[in-house]
This record gives sequence, structure tokens and C-alpha cells, in this order.
Amino acid sequence: MHNASTPRNPLTVVFSTAMAAPSGSFSPSSDKPAKVVADWAAAGLPLDLVAPTPATPDDLALAHDRRYVDDVLALRRPNGFGDRSPAVAAALPYTSGAMLTGARLALQRGGAVCAPCSGFHHARWGSGGGFCTFNGLMVAALGVLGDGLARRVAIVDCDMHYGDGTDEILERLGHPAAIRHFTAGSEFHHSRQVAAFFARLDEELAALAGFDLVLYQAGADPHLADPLGGWLTTEQLRERDARVFEALARHRVPVVWNLAGGYQRDADGGIAPVLAIHRNTAREHARVFGERLGARDAGQVQARRAQITR
Repeated sequence: MHNASTPRNPLTVVFSTAMAAPSGSFSPSSDKPAKVVADWAAAGLPLDLVAPTPATPDDLALAHDRRYVDDVLALRRPNGFGDRSPAVAAALPYTSGAMLTGARLALQRGGAVCAPCSGFHHARWGSGGGFCTFNGLMVAALGVLGDGLARRVAIVDCDMHYGDGTDEILERLGHPAAIRHFTAGSEFHHSRQVAAFFARLDEELAALAGFDLVLYQAGADPHLADPLGGWLTTEQLRERDARVFEALARHRVPVVWNLAGGYQRDADGGIAPVLAIHRNTAREHARVFGERLGARDAGQVQARRAQITR
């Protein structure tokens, strides 16, 4: 465990205002990046902001039919929100680009990198949906494999919902052995599954020793109060993040993580409850990868885990 003398290193966050665009939909995901980064800065988290390199059509076509890519970007086909918003189309290369940039940075530097974006895992080879247009997870995985920067990449998807688009793309590509995919939403949906979820997560993380990179979706929508979720408490979500980051730090496997779903609203119609969940994920990133945010000894950790995973 880190102690009070641990250096306070900044979180590497791949962000540009070009990543954010209002979609006018039920989902806040398209304009969430700017709100999240502002919230982290206000909370005093030390941030090292790195501008994303936008994904090119060729990058996006690693995971998608090229005609689909071109049609969405040219507004000839609806995006994953079901509209043809020019603002959303302009932001899309930056959101997938943030994941790809973050993956390359994590491989170069080691440790953890955050790409504060979402809207990926329902995007299929030739279609979008579920507020997802391009599958930035697969774009990043295939990009670093194609670069030769990695030989084995794992996707650990802890969103509430099944990453059906990711699975469909993997099927299209013949299930490449270089990519391992765990999507919690295919198995876990109820509060009675909490203990089984943590046991399964620990097993999955143990299997990732020796991987070159992990892409982690830290979804906020499994929260009990989420209108599209409903089975983990705030403390259990933070424990999920802690286990992921601790295991990958122990295995010395670099990780790039993103925000994924979260649909709660506060009394004023804002997304303060979602921001609070993402803030906890950032704090676990900070705690595990070197920031001085308070020491917790092993006994305290074990006692807390025994209580919240029952």
C-alpha cells in the first residue's frame, strides 16, 4: 500500500474539447468528457492532459466496414444516437482517437492512462446503436496490434450491458487469439450476484498476467440507482475499480480506461451522480498508480472487502 510520502504524480488523461459534442439524446455520453475533466480538476486531482490524435477513417475501418465509416462521417447514415448531427460526427474521430492515443501512451510509459470518453461497445462491424457509433475499444486494440506495439490485448468491459458489438466484430475477424474479451454485462445483472461477480472478476484479472495491454471500461451504469442499471452500490463500484487497477499494477500490465455508461440525473437535470462515480474511478487510478490520496493498510482493505462483497 502507498503511504503519505508517496509522490503525487498526475493522472495522464487524453482529452480535448473536440471530444465533446451535445447529442440531444437521453445519453449524456457525447458531451460527458468535458464535464468529467472539469469535475476532476475541481476535486483537486492532478491531471496531465494529452491531446488525442484523431482516428483516421483507415483507423476506424480496422474495426468497421469502410462504407459505414465514410457514410457516418459524411452524415449519409445515422450515428449511434440515431441522428445525423454534424457536431457528433466531428467528435467521433476524437473519441476513438483518444482510446487509441491512450493505448499507445500506456504501452510506451507503462501504468495507467485515462481516455474520458464512452459510446463504444454496442457498435458493430457495419452499424451503430445503443448510443455507440464506432467501437473505440476494437479500434484501439487492433491499432496497437497492427503497430506491433502489442501482441496480446485484453478488453475488460464492466459496463452494465453486454458488449454485443465487440463480440460481433471479433466474430467477423475470426476471433483473433491476440484479443481477449470479458464483458460483465453478459453474465451479471442482479445484486444477489455481487460475490460471484467479484470472484469472476478476480479470475479474469489473474488470467491477464503477461498481456501487453488492457482496455478497461469502467461503466457507471451498474449503479443501483441508474435507470438503465441497478445492482452495485457506490462502494462496490469503487471496489471493482480498485481490484482492476491493483491487479494490473501487480502484473505490470499497462491499462487505458474509459468511462462507459451512466444515466442518472440530479434534481436539476445534471449528471452529478454519474460524475461522482467516475471521480471515484479516477481516485482509484490515482491511489494505485502513485498519487498521495490517503493510505489504507492491508487489514483495512480486507475488512472493507469482506463487508461490501457479501
